Amino acid sequence: MTRRRIEAGFTFVELIMFVVIVSIGVAGILSVFYVTTQKSADPAARKQMIAIAEAILEEAELMPFTYCDPDDPQAATAISATVGAGGCLVRVEAIGRDTTFSGPGPVVYQPNDETRESTDSAFDNVNDYNGFDTNTGGLGVRDPSGALAGPAGYRAVVSVTAAVLGTGATPIAALDANSAPQSLLINVTVTSPRGESITLSGYRTRYAPASPP
Repeated sequence: MTRRRIEAGFTFVELIMFVVIVSIGVAGILSVFYVTTQKSADPAARKQMIAIAEAILEEAELMPFTYCDPDDPQAATAISATVGAGGCLVRVEAIGRDTTFSGPGPVVYQPNDETRESTDSAFDNVNDYNGFDTNTGGLGVRDPSGALAGPAGYRAVVSVTAAVLGTGATPIAALDANSAPQSLLINVTVTSPRGESITLSGYRTRYAPASPP
């Protein structure tokens, strides 16, 4: 009897139970693999977003920050946010993208327009980057034609606002005695094709009105 019982093997019920248990275990393992595979692209997407944001933020931070448009003949000597003696020859800089003059050639001065040396250099001051959006142009900020398109599905938006820099007893005020911005907060927000987004921020101060970089 004992020998027969040993040689009998598994019953049908035991076999079914074994299959069910193994199936549950395999399903759990596969679900882990699925989640891991699904998330494995996240680091690559995040690196791409950071690379885009860093490139645009660095370019904006390296631009001049003066009372006048950098092309203005008095940009290096202006000490006030005015037009005339001691200020700008043409127009005081304002937050937002520059307008352009019509026609090629040397600098052309027009009423209510900033000085422009060419129609493709609308970004030559830190505050010009406010409102930049790659959905309305190329990824390269200096490529308004959109020829230098960035990675498909990625979007970068830039905001530039006057903001207080620092805390404590001696923070740098957002505006100076001329009521002109002297400390700018630059935010670059990049969104991936999956809707994830990151924002990199940086500050730029107008440290020497008579010495544009």
